[in-house]
Amino acid sequence: MLNKWLKNFLDLIKIKITIAVSFTTAVGYFLAADKLSLAILAPIIGIFLLASGSSALNQFQERNIDGLMHRTKDRPLPAKRIQTRTAFFVILVLVVAGVFVLYFGTNPLATLLGVFALVWYNGVYTLLKRTTPFATVPGAVIGAIPPMVGWVAGGGDILDPQIILIASFFFIWQVPHFWLLLLLSGDDYERAGLPSLTGVFSMTQISRITFMWMLTTAITSFIVINFGAVHSPFVKIGVVIFSIGLCYQAVKIIRVEKKSLSLKNAFIGINIFALLVIVFLSIDKLINVL
Repeated sequence: MLNKWLKNFLDLIKIKITIAVSFTTAVGYFLAADKLSLAILAPIIGIFLLASGSSALNQFQERNIDGLMHRTKDRPLPAKRIQTRTAFFVILVLVVAGVFVLYFGTNPLATLLGVFALVWYNGVYTLLKRTTPFATVPGAVIGAIPPMVGWVAGGGDILDPQIILIASFFFIWQVPHFWLLLLLSGDDYERAGLPSLTGVFSMTQISRITFMWMLTTAITSFIVINFGAVHSPFVKIGVVIFSIGLCYQAVKIIRVEKKSLSLKNAFIGINIFALLVIVFLSIDKLINVL
């Protein structure tokens, strides 16, 4: 019974996404701070709680829509494994706890950024998804916030060019990430009555636009490593190799006839790319600290 409840809870908070968000927060803190300390736990835990609450709130908001889509119909709320009243209580506890940890464990600016991310995701992006297939562009702002929370919590200036570049990288990366997911689930979105990209563009046009976004993501990573964020030649070479691999995946979207396979590989590839970039940024910082 306990294992079943735990699985439902982890599904409700989208644990994989929440962990990834917390990781980018940790990277932001690590890049800003001169040394590692237990103080890093406050922004990580605070954002983990807020992101968990935001994810659960998103499922609460979209429980009826999720029930119409193959990809999401087995989520805890549409599948009725968790009652809406229980979910609302969990959301309230997570959000309040997240704000509490950020406010008392970091600083007001980090707390404000965390709350802004929640409001933007659940109050703007989630609602825009029902009216426009281009909601992914403003929605991509969400990806830029967690590393900024970590950065300012670590004592960094929010206007520092380094964090602005890193935040821009996550913003740009998030757009093709979302678009590829939408393309893979296009039929699901139409079934649920949500605006779909295929209703605006042809598959050829969508492939070309997604290609440009992926290419821009790779270019942005070049800018990040060449404007003060990276010092180690090893790290720079590694990011260049990753970027070339991403560009190769982007080209395949246009050229390969089996679109579904190329889209799936591109979706996996762009997520691995983002993970590798932030890992290598952390390695560079660690080399400099030691």
